Amino acid sequence: MSAEKLPARFAGETLHYNARMRTSRRGLGRLALVWITSLFVAPHAAAQSAPAQRPSVSQNSSALPLANPIPRAITRSENLPTLPHPFWDRTNLMLFSGVAIFRGLDYASTRNMQARGREEVLLPDDVVNNSAGFASLELAGTAASVGLSYWMHRSGHHKLERWVSIVHIGVTGVGIARNYALPTNRAGR
Repeated sequence: MSAEKLPARFAGETLHYNARMRTSRRGLGRLALVWITSLFVAPHAAAQSAPAQRPSVSQNSSALPLANPIPRAITRSENLPTLPHPFWDRTNLMLFSGVAIFRGLDYASTRNMQARGREEVLLPDDVVNNSAGFASLELAGTAASVGLSYWMHRSGHHKLERWVSIVHIGVTGVGIARNYALPTNRAGR
């Protein structure tokens, strides 16, 4: 806007957005009236738009005031979906104990294999020759198996949850059998 079109009181000043707008008392009164009205109308509008209370499924379907009553097959307890098993149930405790026992046996078989002059090929010597480090690695393997089973449990894969431990026990068992089956490496041969 040019300075010629501005009223005399704005000439020579920098204008901000809406600088020429005037606020009247009538406009503030209308705004206050709309705000107060919305305070009283909003709770009534929310009550009307709230969903109706639904009856529970355990009620007898003939007593429900619905146009299409719930079929009896849905209300029977044997037809309802069963809840998943708890994570620390008896089966998982047995499987996790099996994983821990087999990891301990893997530690013992590796030490026995080293005492007979053989070398570990899967792990570096720095890890295997350090007793605390190797025991920590076996413990971490057990914890990883339990953690992976828990992840499978939380994501709803309950069969895979059990198979994680079963496969871990099987693979570790094969490694243990191999360690004990290796011939002794005697010096001079």
